[in-house]
Amino acid sequence: MESADIHDADLSVKLTVTHKHDIYDLAFHVTGTVTLICDRCLDDLIQPIDASYEIAVKYGDDYSETDELLIIPESDNYLNVSYIIYDTASLAIPVKHVHPLGKCNRAMSALLRKHRATKVDDEDAELTDQLIDEMDSMDSAPDDSQEEAPTDSRWDALKKLSTKESDGSETDKE
Repeated sequence: MESADIHDADLSVKLTVTHKHDIYDLAFHVTGTVTLICDRCLDDLIQPIDASYEIAVKYGDDYSETDELLIIPESDNYLNVSYIIYDTASLAIPVKHVHPLGKCNRAMSALLRKHRATKVDDEDAELTDQLIDEMDSMDSAPDDSQEEAPTDSRWDALKKLSTKESDGSETDKE
């Protein structure tokens, strides 16, 4: 099935069918991976899938479907479950398709930084640069690094106030 989001898939489906009286209980378990496009860097993103879905099927006069029951005409001698599998896998995909921090394409991150909107105030631009630099440094820094990350200057000003009060310094009192 064609999809704008899913570019490739390697899925395994386990379908268990249980027949009770005139109802067939279908239990789907879909596992594997799908290839998506990262919303941030546009590189391929491999997303693991592990989803389950259950539905009851029975014969009736006409086709109708609810969340828990599918009625198919008695003239149908088979049931195509491909759309059920597709929906189950699609619903297991997160809305936001992004690599973990620091795993995006570095060249694309640099282009995003270069071409971002310039009509932001200096403080927002500085915070954005800090965030991008932190993401880049997370990818290149070893895990045992104990360096302190740069902090926002607004928080530094608040911390100074907090340390003055804890040192016993007097603040303006009425």
